[in-house]
Amino acid sequence: MKIINEDLATLKKLVQTKTQQLTDAKVVAAVQKIIANVIENGDTALRAYEQQFDNVDIDQFKLDQATIDAAYEQLDPAVKQALLLAKRNITSFHEKEKATGFIDAEQPGVLRGQKLLPLKRVGLYVPGGTAAYPSTLLMSALPAKIAGVDEVIMVTPPQPDGINPAVLAAAKIAGVDAIYQVGGAQAIAALAYGTDSIPQVDKIIGPGNVFVATAKKQVFGQVAIDMVAGPSEIGIIADDSANPRELAADLLSQAEHDKLARPILITDSPKLAQAVSDNVTSQLSVLPRTAIATASVNEKGFIAVVDRVEDMFELMNTVAPEHLEIQLTNPTQYLNLIRNAGSVFLGRYASEPLGDYVAGPNHILPTSGTARFSSPLGVYDFVKRTSFIQYTKPALAKEAKAITTLARVEGLEGHARAIEARFDTYYD
Repeated sequence: MKIINEDLATLKKLVQTKTQQLTDAKVVAAVQKIIANVIENGDTALRAYEQQFDNVDIDQFKLDQATIDAAYEQLDPAVKQALLLAKRNITSFHEKEKATGFIDAEQPGVLRGQKLLPLKRVGLYVPGGTAAYPSTLLMSALPAKIAGVDEVIMVTPPQPDGINPAVLAAAKIAGVDAIYQVGGAQAIAALAYGTDSIPQVDKIIGPGNVFVATAKKQVFGQVAIDMVAGPSEIGIIADDSANPRELAADLLSQAEHDKLARPILITDSPKLAQAVSDNVTSQLSVLPRTAIATASVNEKGFIAVVDRVEDMFELMNTVAPEHLEIQLTNPTQYLNLIRNAGSVFLGRYASEPLGDYVAGPNHILPTSGTARFSSPLGVYDFVKRTSFIQYTKPALAKEAKAITTLARVEGLEGHARAIEARFDTYYD
């Protein structure tokens, strides 16, 4: 793993180079064509695309409940128990995110407030094949259920041998209301616009390949989306107190996701940097997904050596990583130095996969530097806010002059007259 010794300004320029997935003009054009076809031809287009892309003939898109129940009953007991543990911890964490509206009646004759309403229907995209992640399904569906979403539906690519049973079991555990066998950009189009078989949703959640991500970007505005996710990232801040073998393993835990994944270590110890680099090399040789992880480490990964602890945090805040491990003595004392990160892992025993599976905080996180302005998925992503106002006539009269003055400054005479229509006197 390459080690970089440069001044802080040069390192900051380096890490600001973000991986872009969605700029391929051919992908953009292909997705536009797919979406247009689904809008026009609905289920017919979906069936044609499933045959073309997944080599599966679909009769009924909706999966029958008996198949889902059977997958749950036949699941390996150890896997089932792990999913149930994850559900308990995810639920206990996200229950604490629930918010309430408010009423403000402090001024005489004035009632103001805000009400929180759950979305009516949400669509979850769950990748298929080797990228089938039941943990991500739990992370998507459970916060929606806690928020009170009326209907949570799931789409996932059909498989010649059937949908991954662990995914089906996770859907049952999370309370998903319906599962539809359709994947790719066509599934995103179906969720956004609806077909005869698949209902339109209010928001689309979940990761996917570049075609899925591009489709989510294109339908945004027709529906809401969680985010346009990029490749996985891990940033680690560590000093001589950290274990280089463990740091290497944590870096590779994300490198094995994708050739474009970004593993980064920032340290003030040249000795640790070299030890971690050596450990990455040795561990890569025995990692099952070695080709993917090697490409990630060689093309996107690096170890940066800086002079001070403060520089480590300043540089990592520029990275704004999806996952951030703090492998320093007494790591909690550095929380106030962290400004930009999706999820933070404190200390030796908070290895990143803990957050992927069972700790409870959501693992659907902002990537590609968007942690500068975005947050992890949560209950708040499945509610909308509506404000309300009530004034008595005396209360409106008290503020009418200010309203009509501002309306006329903006050249909106109709606004002013709408207020004046409630009174015998003009406020000009």
